[in-house]
Amino acid sequence: MTETTPAPADRLDTAPAPVAWVALVPILLLSGIAAAFGASKYHLFGDELYFIAAGHHLSVSYADQGPILPLLALLGDAMPGDSLVLFRLPSVLITLAGILVSALIARELGGGRFAQALTAGAYATSTFLLLQSSLLATNAIDTPLWVAITWLLVRWVRTRQDWLLFAAGVVTAIDMQVKWLIPVFWVCAIVASLIWGPKDLVRRPALWAGGVFTVLTMVPALLWQANRSWPYLQLTDQVAEESQYAGGRIGFIPIMLLTAGVLGALLLLYGLYALMRSESLRPYRFLAPAFVLLVIVFIITAGRPYYPGGMLPVIIAAGAVAFEALPKPKLKLALTAPLSLLAVASIVVSLPFTPESEIAEPKSLMEAGMQISVYGQFGWPELTLAVEESIAELPEDERPQAIVASSYWQASALQYYGHSLPPVYSPNRGFGYFGAPADSATTVLRVISSEAELQDDMCDRARTLRRFDHRIGMPTASTGVDIRLCHPRAPWSALWPELRRM
Repeated sequence: MTETTPAPADRLDTAPAPVAWVALVPILLLSGIAAAFGASKYHLFGDELYFIAAGHHLSVSYADQGPILPLLALLGDAMPGDSLVLFRLPSVLITLAGILVSALIARELGGGRFAQALTAGAYATSTFLLLQSSLLATNAIDTPLWVAITWLLVRWVRTRQDWLLFAAGVVTAIDMQVKWLIPVFWVCAIVASLIWGPKDLVRRPALWAGGVFTVLTMVPALLWQANRSWPYLQLTDQVAEESQYAGGRIGFIPIMLLTAGVLGALLLLYGLYALMRSESLRPYRFLAPAFVLLVIVFIITAGRPYYPGGMLPVIIAAGAVAFEALPKPKLKLALTAPLSLLAVASIVVSLPFTPESEIAEPKSLMEAGMQISVYGQFGWPELTLAVEESIAELPEDERPQAIVASSYWQASALQYYGHSLPPVYSPNRGFGYFGAPADSATTVLRVISSEAELQDDMCDRARTLRRFDHRIGMPTASTGVDIRLCHPRAPWSALWPELRRM
């Protein structure tokens, strides 16, 4: 008689359902079409221009991020032609991977084909989770990596295969080369696990081995930051200041729910409830308080509403699994069908169908800030042309030896679109660490918001050559801008350290 080895007490024996490929393939196909369409429209965004500029200064770290986005932007810019889809292809592909992995999370939580399809559908109809792929941006890469990490963690809870925790550490190390928010997730998840379980998570050597691996991969970046007085820490205050244009602390939760989409918001709320109440989801209960804690941390620190976006899919998946487990299939279908149609309609109307000529001019900086991904794509070639014309109109003896832009977006655009311009600099964000004008540059062209005083903190003497306004653009950056001739008040080697700001 053969004896059966009992399963470990902390391991869940329920085998997951088959992957719902029949439903997932059409969702992925339609999502790919929508994402590619979104990525094909308009022009390069201000951050994309900055990533290209940063790619020409390859480094182990930057003042405001890791090196992966600049490397991807450099490779994308080297692609033949001027295809925006090719340039933004990494965002599109990793977003599709995020949709698939979100369905796999539902599967790990015990969901069948319906729950998997519902989770994927919620991801695919979220204006944030799907449409962030329309730009090559840090959150477009960062969010699906969070989804992969939460999938590995959920799978570990079910199987207790410790290599999954180390794998989560490896993905964390990769994510740290994109954006530096993921440690907040781990702190919240560990704190929640100590209270709600699984309490043995912190006792697993594989977890800490993954953490050590992440820290080791960050050593070059940490040394880079330390040698420059930790500029990233200054970024937190700047993000808090800018958050007022994205709803601030009061608007954090409403905007987060709005960007989660119709299906996503409802499943998110139901998922939080189900994780705390459902016996079948009890092993994963810690994820709900971890998410709540994560949101609280980002609200307190005045983060942006999309910061917890990478954790939305695991809570949505829990909601989908709990919804699938409800009785009365006809009632579930009656609820799901109209909501799904509404969700699809909401994502369709959010796609960038509006021709450039019909995009309305923003009425305020606040309005432009709320739609920054749109308005941040316009005005850059025109601003560059205005700078070129301003220089061409100057007498030979007044021509500037350098250009100093107030915004890192402006400097990046001038470098990208400019022809035979003097060297371009900016003390703003990471661009401030790419170098400073030579002390011999006693005449510079200053590109600055028209609202700024003529005698700013940089110039001893200045005069405005022209004001640049564009019908649509980002106010104070790509429209409402002065082009001034400036004579610095001190040598650049002395000025630059005090001018540099995040």
